[in-house]
Amino acid sequence: MEYDVVIVGGGPAGLSAAIHLKQCAAAAGTEISVCVLEKGAEIGAHVLSGAVMDPIAIQELFPDWQALGAPLHTPVTQDKLLILSANKAYASPIIPDCFQNHGNYIISLSNVVRWLGQQAEALGVEIYPGFAAAEILYTPAGAVRGVATGNQGVGKDEQPTPHFQPGMELLAKYTLFAEGARGHLGKQLIARYQLDDGRDPQSYAIGIKELWQVDPAQHQPGLVIHTAGWPMDNQTYGGGFLYHLDNHQVAVGLVVGLDYANPYLSPFEEFQRYKTHPALRDTFTNGKRLAYGARAITAGGLLSLPKTIFPGGALIGCDAGFLNAARIKGSHAAIKTGMLAAQACFEALQTGRAYDELQAYPDAFEKSWLHAELHKARNFKQWFKKGLYVGMAMTGIEQWLLKGKHPWTIHRHIADHACLKPAAACSPINYPKPDGKLTFDRLSSVFISNTNHEENQPAHLTLRDPAVPVALNLAKFAGPEQRYCPAGVYEYVKQENGDDRLQINAQNCVHCKTCDIKDPGQNIVWVTPEGGGGPNYSGM
Repeated sequence: MEYDVVIVGGGPAGLSAAIHLKQCAAAAGTEISVCVLEKGAEIGAHVLSGAVMDPIAIQELFPDWQALGAPLHTPVTQDKLLILSANKAYASPIIPDCFQNHGNYIISLSNVVRWLGQQAEALGVEIYPGFAAAEILYTPAGAVRGVATGNQGVGKDEQPTPHFQPGMELLAKYTLFAEGARGHLGKQLIARYQLDDGRDPQSYAIGIKELWQVDPAQHQPGLVIHTAGWPMDNQTYGGGFLYHLDNHQVAVGLVVGLDYANPYLSPFEEFQRYKTHPALRDTFTNGKRLAYGARAITAGGLLSLPKTIFPGGALIGCDAGFLNAARIKGSHAAIKTGMLAAQACFEALQTGRAYDELQAYPDAFEKSWLHAELHKARNFKQWFKKGLYVGMAMTGIEQWLLKGKHPWTIHRHIADHACLKPAAACSPINYPKPDGKLTFDRLSSVFISNTNHEENQPAHLTLRDPAVPVALNLAKFAGPEQRYCPAGVYEYVKQENGDDRLQINAQNCVHCKTCDIKDPGQNIVWVTPEGGGGPNYSGM
């Protein structure tokens, strides 16, 4: 199937690119064929974010977004920044600009993305949910010419089943990659074209979130609470949030930097413990947990941003890493970069070009408000690598006192997977057992994420060398994949001869990509499963 533009990923970046291409074509009185591939069972199924949205980009995409019914219903009415110790909370008297949300909205990003999908289809965009782009296709000269979807109906033995359907080739003059953080194909493109040469190593975090229905007495629509400190120690990057949406719902979550050092740390258990803090737990009294999810976050910022273009295409949104970690916001950046890449695509197609580099895209980014915003926050993650209090102090100086006009730039040099210390150098962490009311285990959490994979398919969590987990991860790091995975995918089991074996429960995977990032030997490789599998988030 041939198109002018193929877009991989039906999130905010991919859909905004598709929409803006059609808008540009309509304004010029011409036609452009656009296809969006989405590996989730439906648009929005794999989209997870906090989320507080800055409407600056959606306003550019749809100036009449309110009249069109965009699901931005809850304006922020109050900001709080709490510094937590184990038993107390201290309200910061100064809230840096990056934590001020006047004019922003508390949203469900999965619902916003579903709405964007409706707008895209109304404009004539072809959307194919349930089809995972599994392979990049190249011209003889080495330019990207499209993608191929994975075969469906292949058994665990790699042989076709009676339900076999071969994958499709989708060819395009330009292909945009919008897979989100640690995109499977984006990672390959960065390596093939050496797009990250000269950049700081990309940095990631894992965000774990629950959606609760709370007692109306505990609900304050529009309230945004961000926290720093406990349960993280002062050397571990992380922070929590409570966002009060409409309909007596509260989103609660914890973000943990994947550059943490102690292999015994479990982000999932830290999040469950987080909810028990005296300043937070009353929010959930008489409440009910509705949904659960987890997703990696690209947090390196401007200094870790790879080159975004290559012959035949571009990286947009979190596939490149445009999230502003200081603001804990990426959806506005995803929409903006989708629009910038779409504009560059449209101009190239109008002049008859194909398969070249869309230089107009990074040029436009460097002149945009998004570049100015990310430049202001360029040192955020680097300061927090020096500890909580140094990070808070310097963020306050740079963001509040100097308003982002600081003349210095700080660089990072170590990738997240290289930050783990040997287990022998660290203390185990004893986490309390879940009570089933406020705190929960992994499997009951995965259940309410609506995660499902066709059981008889090849595992999409692969090992470069099957000997490495026991020989390195278990022997040196006490098997950290058992703890950093938020879905219970990895466990070490004893065989009859007494040897250990890593068991991979791939059907539990929520596609967060944490294992692909944090595995100390970079031995675990996440590949695309059969399309339509994974979580199905609603209201997240």
